[in-house]
Amino acid sequence: MKEPEISVGIVNAQEIEFSLNMNYFAKGEIVRGEQKVTFSEGGILWNGNLYKELTFTPQEDYASFSIYNVTIGINFHWERKETQIFSGTLRLVVEEEKITAINILPAEDYLISVISSEMRATSSIEFLKAHAVVSRSWLFAQIEKRKSVKESGDQFFSFCKTDTEYIRWYDREDHTIFDVCADDHCQRYQGITKANNQAVVEAVEATRGQLLMYGRGICDARFSKCCGGVSEEFENCWENKHLPYLTSIRDAEEKEKLTYPDLTKEEVAEKWIRTSPEAFCNTDNTHIITQILNNYDQETTDFYRWKVHYTQDELSELIRQRSKIDFGFIIDLIPIQRGKSGRITKLKIIGSLHTLIIGKELEIRRTLSPSHLFSSAFVVDKGPLKNGFPESFTLTGAGWGHGVGLCQIGAAVMGEKGYKYDEILLHYYKGADIRKFY
Repeated sequence: MKEPEISVGIVNAQEIEFSLNMNYFAKGEIVRGEQKVTFSEGGILWNGNLYKELTFTPQEDYASFSIYNVTIGINFHWERKETQIFSGTLRLVVEEEKITAINILPAEDYLISVISSEMRATSSIEFLKAHAVVSRSWLFAQIEKRKSVKESGDQFFSFCKTDTEYIRWYDREDHTIFDVCADDHCQRYQGITKANNQAVVEAVEATRGQLLMYGRGICDARFSKCCGGVSEEFENCWENKHLPYLTSIRDAEEKEKLTYPDLTKEEVAEKWIRTSPEAFCNTDNTHIITQILNNYDQETTDFYRWKVHYTQDELSELIRQRSKIDFGFIIDLIPIQRGKSGRITKLKIIGSLHTLIIGKELEIRRTLSPSHLFSSAFVVDKGPLKNGFPESFTLTGAGWGHGVGLCQIGAAVMGEKGYKYDEILLHYYKGADIRKFY
């Protein structure tokens, strides 16, 4: 197997401005410099002509292009626009009455940027190697999955809706014209803007072509910022499919034989979330945290245990805006079902006008926050009643993200403690093994 090229969706807009920083070939001519494309009459308007699609192919080894106003952290609290620089080929296609910019480049070049974009990447080399294998495995698993879905013609439905329940999950099946997107929905990718860390280059090269495998299949190697002490299972966040290598684990030294709590039980989950049990990811070590988190990620401070407070007016309006349903005054938020990490997978929202059970974890996080709640592993405290309704709601929670697979904070701590990258990987992906494919 030779190193493949992959396609990454960068931005989707009515108008895209970009600069070809060196010579590129497009529509029979060499072009460079400032460019602008606009969606018009179902096509792409460029230099006075209308095209179905456009491809700009680099003519020099180190050619690059800059795209202006790329939105990063979409729907997260750090959302912002940046100018980003990319190597490789630029392809522009029409999708849903907008233009999508797609970057085509070698897989290993993509990975260098991903790892540098996901974190500050100044942590231990063993942690960086572990993350390189994880990111590469996830990438190739998604490419295989996309091909399989396309070949089978199966229609994928990521929601279930009844009069009493709305259960939805969000996965990369949303992408049909490229392999992965550039934002946190897939893996954070910011081109060569972030691909300048020599330690990352060394980590990617040291693990070149290595994939996590389970049996004959590539592991769908998920990861999140902080599991909160216990990792979650795949089926509690996405489709109802059990992946043996993405089972729940206690994020701590195995030799310590710490008690594995049954966090599917409400009383156990409540005690766990309201305390701060020992775990790899339970750290306030600034040295480690700043190694992993980008500057805007560091805008989040309390991630192992956190609190969010809403007044009645704030919460009822927030839920109305996010769900597009008027629940009236919020009476209660009741966990109906929890996963192995304590994350709520079904939450009953009881209002004066409407009652509904929602899930899975990301839908809950989206509904209860202007961006994304840190996680769905939380307990609820209600304030005193006013006119028969709680005045306020306080959510006390654990972890940051879905909690499935590798815990980035925990893995970084393991790297600092002297664990090798294969030990880190096999801690989070039980029963998997590491194989070299190219």
